[in-house]
Amino acid sequence: MAHFAKLDENNIVISVHVVNNDVILVDNIESEQAGIDFLRELHDHDKWKQTSYNRSFRKNFAAPGYIYLEEHDIFIAPKPYTSWLLNLESGTWQPPIAKPENMINLEWSENTQSWEDMSRGN
Repeated sequence: MAHFAKLDENNIVISVHVVNNDVILVDNIESEQAGIDFLRELHDHDKWKQTSYNRSFRKNFAAPGYIYLEEHDIFIAPKPYTSWLLNLESGTWQPPIAKPENMINLEWSENTQSWEDMSRGN
């Protein structure tokens, strides 16, 4: 099965659709364009990009709300916090301060720009 992200005019993922492999095989080679052509005809919608369930291409498996960055050919999750920066190599958002590895119940606080222990006081 192949998966395709339906994109809006701003390259935001609206939904993800599954296409049978026999639709995208052309001379026994997988063709993204064949899947796009199939979905365009089926759904009368023009913007589609194939996404990889095992993340073998385009960094992340697309999901509704994700963004397709055309200039980098990757899908990214929505930015979780204003201060976080996108790591293009991994396709993930990174905090300005690394999360301590020895703490379990930590949550990022945008107000204090730090990791806060959520288990205290509970």
